[in-house]
Amino acid sequence: MRETTISLGEVGLIAATRGMLGAGIGLLLAGKLSDDKRKRLAIPLVIAGVLSTIPLAISVGSKSKKPIPSTGTDGP
Repeated sequence: MRETTISLGEVGLIAATRGMLGAGIGLLLAGKLSDDKRKRLAIPLVIAGVLSTIPLAISVGSKSKKPIPSTGTDGP
């Protein structure tokens, strides 16, 4: 198993990108707006969500490391 330490700011950015992507997909699937309005709102949200996820994923992935194996001398 790998361990990754990320800052609170990175968690916020990850949440924001997931929110943009989810809102964009939700708008595309919803039938409440006209097709033109829905696409004008949703497509930029989806694109922003996807494009901002890529550098965040690279950043978090580069911080991932394998934990040091335990020698079995941790307990009584």
